[in-house]
Amino acid sequence: MPKKSICIKVSKIHGEKTILLVRKLGFIDRNLEIQRNRNFLYIPLIHQPYESQLEILKEQVADFEVSTHTFPERKKHTKTFIELLDDQLSPHLLASMPRAMDIVGDIAIIEIPHELDPYKAIIGEAILKTHGNLRTVLAKAGAISGTYRTREFSIIAGEPKTETIHKEHGCRFHVDLAQAYFSPRLSHEHKRIASLVKEGETIIDMFAGVGPFTIQIAKTHKNVKVYAVDINPYAIKSLKKNIRLNRVEDKVYPIQGDVKQLVEDKLSGIADRVIMNLPEKAIEFVGAACKAIKPAGGIVHFYGFVRAPQSLEDLKTRLIEETEKYGRKVKGILFSRFVRATAPYEWQTVLDTEIH
Repeated sequence: MPKKSICIKVSKIHGEKTILLVRKLGFIDRNLEIQRNRNFLYIPLIHQPYESQLEILKEQVADFEVSTHTFPERKKHTKTFIELLDDQLSPHLLASMPRAMDIVGDIAIIEIPHELDPYKAIIGEAILKTHGNLRTVLAKAGAISGTYRTREFSIIAGEPKTETIHKEHGCRFHVDLAQAYFSPRLSHEHKRIASLVKEGETIIDMFAGVGPFTIQIAKTHKNVKVYAVDINPYAIKSLKKNIRLNRVEDKVYPIQGDVKQLVEDKLSGIADRVIMNLPEKAIEFVGAACKAIKPAGGIVHFYGFVRAPQSLEDLKTRLIEETEKYGRKVKGILFSRFVRATAPYEWQTVLDTEIH
């Protein structure tokens, strides 16, 4: 609710210096928002300045006046879940608290260090209290593993579920985190790759999962054909739901199976573009990608890991050598970058490669 208050009116050129000084003197009203217009700042005060405070201001600020102004109330600071736990955990335990978590739909995913294991429940409840849109908190209970690239979780707060609907760049995804891999941290990559696709292209998404690359491409292009492949039947089940959910049935062809065999049997030489988002093993499928690309050539988006002391240049060299084994040439690396850190001294990377 707006409130009329005594204030310091000062030209913008002296504004930041005056704010710091009024704060230091201890009579700024922190419950009200500082206001600005084209020429002046209005700094709300808790009381009329004392003579001693005015003298200090006059010594250090060239031009100001004491006035009145109407101020909106400052929005209340929302506590983080760590701040909420401040009086429940000792300082050394708070120091071990992870600062980041993944949010997929209405589910939070957090990695709890071993020393905080006895406090999982109160950590989960604190996360729910500070994030009103969440319904469930999952703690990672193992590494991503197996042919289907899944991870075990323990439910530490909220509804006992691993399924949700996740929204990303205008698309919706049905995700069951216990049955198929999904990372919200690749959101930028999903959008970036979709923005590179041209109308009329045929794309093979070799490790499609629940379809974040595939659906984004189909949703943002009128005339594309995307073959979305995954060996995980549960991922394909969710992918089919997502195709219907996003109304892209006429552009996406979901196929469950081993992509090497599928390229051999039916997807050879048809692709303008291939997406290889399986960083731990994508190098083993370069031969399939080379066979899938049209004889005239095309683009391969290759995702891999770089682990120190290896460099991005080392990964490029390995990809070029692997491509040449299958009778193709790398015409150029169009784009490369570290996508995200995945462990100490380990990064997921992407190489956009033109091959012919």
